[in-house]
Amino acid sequence: MSGSVTSLGSAQIQSEVATVQARLQQPITLLQDQTAADKAEISAWGVISGTIATLQTSLAGIKDLSTINNRSATSSVTTVATATATNTALPATYDLTGVTLAKTQEIFSGILGSGAASLGTGSGSLTLTLKGGKPEIVQVGSSDMTLNGIAQAINKIAGGVQASVVGTAGGARLVLQGSATGSSQAFSVQGTGLLAQFNYASGASASAPKQPFTLAQPASNAALNINGVPITSTSNTITTAVAGVTLNLTGSGTSTVTVGSSPGAIAAAVGSVASDLSAAVAAINKETQYVAPSSASAATTSSAKTGPLLGNFSASDLAAQLLTSISGAAASGESANSIGFAVSSTGAVTFNSATFATAYAANATGVTALISQIYKGINTLATSAVGSSGTGGTVAAAVKDDNTDITNLNAEIANIALSNDAQISILVQEYSIAEAASTSASITQSYLSIYTSSSTSKG
Repeated sequence: MSGSVTSLGSAQIQSEVATVQARLQQPITLLQDQTAADKAEISAWGVISGTIATLQTSLAGIKDLSTINNRSATSSVTTVATATATNTALPATYDLTGVTLAKTQEIFSGILGSGAASLGTGSGSLTLTLKGGKPEIVQVGSSDMTLNGIAQAINKIAGGVQASVVGTAGGARLVLQGSATGSSQAFSVQGTGLLAQFNYASGASASAPKQPFTLAQPASNAALNINGVPITSTSNTITTAVAGVTLNLTGSGTSTVTVGSSPGAIAAAVGSVASDLSAAVAAINKETQYVAPSSASAATTSSAKTGPLLGNFSASDLAAQLLTSISGAAASGESANSIGFAVSSTGAVTFNSATFATAYAANATGVTALISQIYKGINTLATSAVGSSGTGGTVAAAVKDDNTDITNLNAEIANIALSNDAQISILVQEYSIAEAASTSASITQSYLSIYTSSSTSKG
């Protein structure tokens, strides 16, 4: 019997099976790559969605420019008065003369030893009565019968009078001060028990005889003339004298307050929109970019040089329309460029607040109309892309499609993997049978070889 039968061997079987497994894995690998691409798209849409949501937040700041303060108020002498103004204030100049501050009443006791020294054994009470107001009764027990204890008891009720203890070289004094300014905040003191010595009649002069308390400062209203008109106020903050203007009196004397137009707050809000718009466009451009390989070797890694959304029309078109909402905006004789916007060749959006201020001063109505147009254009695009809450729109739809695709791909991968496992199992079984047959044939051949060799030698 000529020829020979060679045993396959387990190593050879493993090699053959590995080759088949690699071939069967190829469609799975392609599907896994597609799944990874879908996941990269989802991540890219998430980045874009985040920047658009941020843009929506800044857009809310220019939705209604009438809510943004465009007035400023300056004072020539801030040690006499400072001022602020709202949109309702009219540009004007106000001369403040004869300014005197509103003051709180302040009285102090005679020297009564140290603040911690006992005033005697027993208790007492103080009745603090504001001018025309409700009495406030302060109870002081024997354990607290010191100047410090009295002050703490008065302050505990947090009423119309505050107390402190001031130490001097000769001893301590109890000081009482009104909690608010104005002549209506004058107060009187009536003591009982051990505190009977602490009496003070409201309105008593500093020179009044036999007063346990000395009047250091009477309660008084603020007084001033605004463009010659006399004004009084119980407070040093005056909100009703000039419409839209708050005057804060800081000292006595004369000052001039000037109210004028100030678009600074509006410019800041518009600048935020420009910055966030530029960031959104940059994010979209990054996710849709293509960077050509710089060399033949780089061409093998071209996937690392492209954005996950390369070729995605929805993303690219969103960036283009966002830029057009600025570059194409025009209203009432104003353009985006004339009020400070600029769009570079790379899609970067910048804003010049100085240019805006000049345009606003010359044509506030026209600038306001143009900002309103820009707001509406960008807001429409942003809402279409991510919805009003930042979680809907075309972006959410695209993410949903990618997730559906991933689910289908994973199901297909699982089915192919099951089929591959079955094929490999059958193949291994067939190889095992073949190996067993090969081994049997080899044994038979060996026996025949011995037999034929014996027969030949006998002949």
